[in-house]
Amino acid sequence: MMQKEGSLLLSEYAAEVAATDVLGSTDFNPVLQGLYGEVGGIMSTAKKHVREKSAYPGFRLAAEEEFGDTLWYLAAICRRMQVPLEEIFTEAANHGNFKNVGAASDIATGVLAYIAIPVAPSISLDATLVRLGQAAAALLGNKPERADLVAFARAYLDATHAAKLAFSDVARGNLRKARGAFLEPQAVDLVGLDFDNTFGIEEQLPREFKIRVNQRGSGKSYLQWNGVFIGDPLTDNIADRDGYRFHDVFHFSYMAVLHWSPVIRALIKHKRKSNPSYDEEQDSGRAIVVEEGLAAWIFSKAKELNFFENQGKVSLGILKTISEFVSGYEVEKCPLKLWEKAILEGYAVFRQLKANQGGWIVGNRELRTITYMPLESENEYSPIR
Repeated sequence: MMQKEGSLLLSEYAAEVAATDVLGSTDFNPVLQGLYGEVGGIMSTAKKHVREKSAYPGFRLAAEEEFGDTLWYLAAICRRMQVPLEEIFTEAANHGNFKNVGAASDIATGVLAYIAIPVAPSISLDATLVRLGQAAAALLGNKPERADLVAFARAYLDATHAAKLAFSDVARGNLRKARGAFLEPQAVDLVGLDFDNTFGIEEQLPREFKIRVNQRGSGKSYLQWNGVFIGDPLTDNIADRDGYRFHDVFHFSYMAVLHWSPVIRALIKHKRKSNPSYDEEQDSGRAIVVEEGLAAWIFSKAKELNFFENQGKVSLGILKTISEFVSGYEVEKCPLKLWEKAILEGYAVFRQLKANQGGWIVGNRELRTITYMPLESENEYSPIR
């Protein structure tokens, strides 16, 4: 991301977010309707802020996300009209509530800072939201005109200012979210996402592992690592035998793909005790509860989707909720696309464990993969490591 004096370039935002647009390049209706829907989300979030005030402490983050999603759709419309997004905002910023403070070259490239300094008194949030809704409605129907885009961008700027949000924060946040959710992570995206490589081997999660899972006549599931039983035997703990007794596979999937699992760290006694803050804040009670709760919540959603069988993606709604679950923990740095990989691969192994009442869970942290191996093949392989 190109930056200048802490400011984000609108031209760079538009270029980098373009790769996340998987909609038809000539189809306007989905993006127009999407923008209109996101404006509704802005109004809903603002209403909660006004009504609940301190009881809705997540307003800023929620509002930034809604404004960011709206910006994404506006960029998508400009792309289809072959109009530079920065030109639309340059024109929109030339009105009473904002002023241009950058050099001409800055304005040409679309530095967000120059439209982020209001010169008028605070604007009524209610009034700006009404104008934003009207401007969004004007875009519906036929292919919009350039003037309609400028009018919407102007209303958008006013609403952003009235909500006391920094436009550059909105754009940066949306770019991180969109690229993290829709693009396969590259090596550069994974730098810094090996959370224990600076610790001793006894405090690292295994780089490669093979876990034997066996269901006995009692219906309980047992785990073995290096030939030693670990954890407690598990049942489904529900009248509907849905296979939850094999749910530890999800923790191993998180470990392999995300390089994160407080549950497994505690299970195999590889907590990072040499650093008391890591031990307390990342590897102990609360983090373990968060991971277990997250696995159970995803499982409840997965049951409704046939455990993701024949599905190549996880809904953005589920992924966004996951990001809320893990906020404040090291794994929050992982892009949502990596979470999608961990879930889909984990459930692929889960379905096979459930169908065969056991098997091997084979993981590789270097490759960030997890796979299944049937129990009858175990004698063909070297002992688990």
